[in-house]
Amino acid sequence: MPAECSSPAMRFARLNGRDVVADFGGGVMTSDAGALLLGATDRAIGLVDRFAACFSDGRAAARVVHDVSTLVGQRVFGIALGYEDLIDHDALRHDPVLGVVLGRLEAGRAGCAPLAGKSTLNRLEHAPAGAHRYRRIGHDAGAIERLFVDLFLDAHGQAPERLILDLDATDDPLHGQQEGRFFHGYYDCYCYLPLYIFCGDHLLAAKLRRADIDASAGAADEVARIVARIRARWPAVEIVLRADSGFAREGLMAWCEANGVDYVFGLARNARLVERIRADLARAERDAGRSGQTTRRFVDFPWTTRKSWSRERRVVAKAEWIAGRGANPRFVVTSLSTAAFDRRELYETLYCARGDMENRIKECQLDLFADRTSAQTMRANQLRLWFAAMAYVLLTALRRIARAGTRLARATCGSIRLKLLKIGAQVRLSTRRIRIAMATGAPHAPEFARAHARLCT
Repeated sequence: MPAECSSPAMRFARLNGRDVVADFGGGVMTSDAGALLLGATDRAIGLVDRFAACFSDGRAAARVVHDVSTLVGQRVFGIALGYEDLIDHDALRHDPVLGVVLGRLEAGRAGCAPLAGKSTLNRLEHAPAGAHRYRRIGHDAGAIERLFVDLFLDAHGQAPERLILDLDATDDPLHGQQEGRFFHGYYDCYCYLPLYIFCGDHLLAAKLRRADIDASAGAADEVARIVARIRARWPAVEIVLRADSGFAREGLMAWCEANGVDYVFGLARNARLVERIRADLARAERDAGRSGQTTRRFVDFPWTTRKSWSRERRVVAKAEWIAGRGANPRFVVTSLSTAAFDRRELYETLYCARGDMENRIKECQLDLFADRTSAQTMRANQLRLWFAAMAYVLLTALRRIARAGTRLARATCGSIRLKLLKIGAQVRLSTRRIRIAMATGAPHAPEFARAHARLCT
């Protein structure tokens, strides 16, 4: 730990006849005392140890200073605390609270910091799949993918009656010559096209993909893998897939129908579909003219395409007329029966709720840097995506366990970081204890105390 020494004073404007001076002689301090909550959350769900078990370590044990579990925890906690780049860890490796959380307050060898720097963590991020001649740390991609589902299953005390899995693809803009880069016309940039699968707030899959593919490419395989693991634990659970029109593809719908999985997907508008509800749109227009308000009617009918679909399916249409703007017809295709969901409920209650998934993706990308895929290879960028995804899972567990029923119960990951994790503290070491004295004026001290109490129980 760095020695405490005198620091030159810096003078600022006088106040009420007094000199205002500042220096860096406050002793051992941290700005991330809230990392203690992350450590408590990790102990509750066992994320770091289970994630570290997905890596192999072929280094000579006698020469290893920072084990894989410490490296994995340092990277995940660092992202959760807002440190997106590996270079940040050249300073963070001396942070006393992060060291306490990871069980590494003192250096394991003379001349080494308690935690790892950017170079060592860089080797972790570039760990190959399986054994490699020169890279001694490797990872098991299949084990990591299974872990996301296992953490989701373990978060439930009992099997729910129904699970709704949300699928979506999003852009991950690229600004270099990364492997697999492709110009996507819709997003108007070079990017990757990662696939996300959520169940409510729970992240089940984050798959990095090239952008020169259909949005639904590989979705059936990912869903099959996840559904098989869920049903191995909960055989009787009802599963519904929900996604926009980019996933209304014959292959995925046929797989669902063959495997007892329901779906509700957006359906791209075309001239035939609009003609099918022309009379209902005319009635909506007439009603809107009388009331001066937006009017919508819901229509339910069997439908099939001329070539791409193998069978007739149920389609629900929203014949909407927006006052002052005109027609706004929308369509969804579903395997759910009218007995399970009537047409209005299916569209307004079930399908429209999928929009909340986009907020979860924004949390991953904006708050947890899931779009920082600047490594040369797709393998390294996939690992970066998984580290960000694990940080999301950790913060989601903190929100679920410690913040349920409070005003932070629906706070974003960024808000949780700002309110509960970014707390200044002085660290005092003695023979018998490590005291982390957090700022007396911390504005969310009561919420922190309640979170600690819940995590301890």
